[in-house]
Amino acid sequence: MKIFTGSLLFTLLFGTALFFITLPDAYTQPSTIVQGVVIDDHGPIEDAHVRQRATDINAKTAADGTFTLSPVAAGSEIEVTAWQDGYYVSSVHVTPPTDTITITLRPYHQSDHPDYEWTSPVPNSSPGACGNCHPMLLSQWENNAHGTAVSNPRFFSLYNGTNLSGTLQIGDGFQNDFPNSAGTCANCHAPAAAIDGYLTTNMNDHHDVLTSGIHCDYCHKTGGVYINPATQSMYPNMPGAQSQRMLRPPSNDNIFFGPFDDIKDPDTFLPLISESQYCGVCHQFSFWGTPIYESYEEWLSTPYAEMGVTCQNCHMPPNGDSIFALPEVGGLEHPPEKIPSHLQLGAKDEAFLQNSIAMELEVNQHLDVVEVSVTITNTGAGHHIPTDFPGRQLILVLDVVNEKDQPLTQIDGPVIPDWGGNVAGRPGEIYAKLLRDIDSGEFPVVTYWKPTIIEKDNRIPALSSAKVVFLFTLPNQASTTNIRGTLWLRRVFATVAEQKEWRTPDILLAASDLNYTSEPVYNLYLPITMLSN
Repeated sequence: MKIFTGSLLFTLLFGTALFFITLPDAYTQPSTIVQGVVIDDHGPIEDAHVRQRATDINAKTAADGTFTLSPVAAGSEIEVTAWQDGYYVSSVHVTPPTDTITITLRPYHQSDHPDYEWTSPVPNSSPGACGNCHPMLLSQWENNAHGTAVSNPRFFSLYNGTNLSGTLQIGDGFQNDFPNSAGTCANCHAPAAAIDGYLTTNMNDHHDVLTSGIHCDYCHKTGGVYINPATQSMYPNMPGAQSQRMLRPPSNDNIFFGPFDDIKDPDTFLPLISESQYCGVCHQFSFWGTPIYESYEEWLSTPYAEMGVTCQNCHMPPNGDSIFALPEVGGLEHPPEKIPSHLQLGAKDEAFLQNSIAMELEVNQHLDVVEVSVTITNTGAGHHIPTDFPGRQLILVLDVVNEKDQPLTQIDGPVIPDWGGNVAGRPGEIYAKLLRDIDSGEFPVVTYWKPTIIEKDNRIPALSSAKVVFLFTLPNQASTTNIRGTLWLRRVFATVAEQKEWRTPDILLAASDLNYTSEPVYNLYLPITMLSN
C-alpha cells in the first residue's frame, strides 16, 4: 500500500487487473467547523445569512445570533460573510479551526439621497466606473435593449414623429401630439433622470446620456418596488421609476444591491433583484385606462409564476462565466450556473425567440378539398407571444401549391389583411394586440399615448396553442400538394416601418413542410329514368 497526497492508492493485482480507489478530499484535507455570532451595534441578529464566500456552505443564525458553519476545510484561510435585510454584507477572514468569531453588520440608509451623482458604466471614465471591474457584464449589457434605451433610434422616431435618422418629420410621434408635454416615456427609457422628474423629463434632453438610462448604477441602487397589495401587480399608471424605491447613498458612502449574499460592503443582498416584480415596473402599465404593456401580469397568471420561474431565468440566463468581477479587484469564482448574465435577451435575439415556439401542420382530404390545420404552441415564453409593444406581430404565412408550384385556390380560412405589408392577401393569420385610435378610428395603430381601445387580441398565452384551419380546392386527378408554413416575428406594422425607414427584417421563428399526395376525385353520373303513368 502506498499513500499519496490527495488520494489513497490501493494496488490489488488479480491476474492482470489493477484497481485504483480515490478517496474524497475530506480524507486528505480534514474538515472542521466555524462557530460565531452575528451582531450589530444593538446586539445579536437572528436569521442572518452566514456563508463561506463563493460556496454552498451556509447557515442561519439563532435567536442569540450564533451560528455553526460546517463542514469547512481546516488549515486554509476562508472568508465568512453575513447578511440580514436592512444591512450591508460583512465578512471576516479566518483560518479554521479557530475560536468563536464575531461578524458585525452595518445597517444601510433607508431614505434616498438625490444629490448623489450617478457613476458611469464606461471603463476608465472614473475610478469607480462599473466597467473597470465588471467588463464581462458591461459587454453583455451595452448593446442590448437596456443598454441602448437612451439611444435607440426607433424609439426616438416615435417620440419625435420623425424618420429613423431624425432628419425628417413623418408619421406619428408623441411630441407632435403633445408638444408641451415631456410625457412619461423617460420613466422607463431614462429612469435615472426621471427618478427626479416623473412628468417633466424630456427624452430629447437625455439622448445618448448613458447615466440617464438603464445602467448598472441605477439598477443596483433600486432597493425595492411598489406593488398593489390587492392585485400583487403594479399600479397601472405608475410606470418605471415612479414605482421604484430608489436608495441613492449619502455623501461619502455607497451601496449596491445585488443577487448574492456574500459580496461585502458596500454591497448588499436583494432577493427582489432576482424576482419578476423587479422587472414588472416597466413591463406592466396602462395609458388612458387601456393596458399596453402586460407581460408581468401575463406571467403572473401562468404556472411559471407558481413554479418560481422568473423573468430573469429566461432573459438573463447563465452563460458559463464563473466570475462577474475581475480577480485583481477581489472577484472570486462562483458556480457558473448561479451567475446571471446581463444579456437581457429579447425581441431581436433569433435563437432565443425560436426556442419559445413550435408549429405543427396537419392535412386531410375531403373529396376535392384539402384541409390544412396549423397549430402554433407557445412552448417557452412565460408570457403571451408577442408581448408588450403593441406593434409586434406573430405572422403565419401558409403556401399551398401544386406540382407546378402554382397556388391552390383558397375557399376558406383566414387571409392576411391589407395592412400585412409584403404578405397581405396570402393565406395566413396575424397574432397581435391591435389598437384602434378612439378619435380618428384609425386601425391598427401604435400610438398608445393617445386614447385607444383594444380592437382585437389573439396573442398566444404561455403554454397555450392556437389552431387555424384552411381549405383549398384540389384538382380532380391524383397529384402532389406541397404545403409550407412559416412563422415570423414582425416588430412594427409595415406602414410604420416604411414611413419611418425602420429597416428591421422579420425574424423567422419556425418553418414546417408537408408533401401530400391526394386521392383522385371521381364524378358519378347516374342515368335519368322517366316514369310515366
